[in-house]
Amino acid sequence: MNALRVQKVLSDDGKIQLSNLPFKRGQTVEVILFLYSDQKIKRSSLSVKELKKSSLIGIWKDRNDIQDSSLYARELRKQTQTRGGISFDSIR
Repeated sequence: MNALRVQKVLSDDGKIQLSNLPFKRGQTVEVILFLYSDQKIKRSSLSVKELKKSSLIGIWKDRNDIQDSSLYARELRKQTQTRGGISFDSIR
């Protein structure tokens, strides 16, 4: 798959015009639009020492509905990746 990233500022509501694209007549292309944001997401990080002191480690220890934590985590990932009917495994 070839990908091309183009950033445009819309001059008219609901309209975008693209030109000088490297594609030829008859080729099929897919267009996906994202609203661009240059705001940085502030992420906090913990050192190993801070993580050990936090209440995060062992947070699931008293849950009796999770017998196999690895299997549970895999299932959560699988559910997340297939939301909206899209399986990300098929994209790879």
